[in-house]
Amino acid sequence: QVQLVESGGGLVQAGDSLRLSCAASGRTFSSYAMGWFRQAPGKEREFVAVIGWSGPRTYYADSVKGRFTISRDNAKNTVYLQMNSLKPEDTAVYYCAADRYGPSTRGSEYDYWGQGTQVTVSS
Repeated sequence: QVQLVESGGGLVQAGDSLRLSCAASGRTFSSYAMGWFRQAPGKEREFVAVIGWSGPRTYYADSVKGRFTISRDNAKNTVYLQMNSLKPEDTAVYYCAADRYGPSTRGSEYDYWGQGTQVTVSS
């Protein structure tokens, strides 16, 4: 069992940066690939980024490539999403998720989800 708690969301202006954190419980955190997804009002949930259990393998959605960076600290049971050059279209609830057999870009592959943190980017 893995419990995930996101933090770091907020209201920012276009061009600003935010760093989201996702703290995980459980001693098996390091064996999970960790992903970030987001869901904007009226839209389906979409993949943002994923990092493999050991860290080196990362994948990004085209819409965030070059602006967002995913990383993890297994000693702290935490995964991060550094978001730079934010745009209004990045406005969404951001969720972290754990995938026992990842890394995957498909939400259906993930075993555990956090409650989400709101990111709002004003123009």
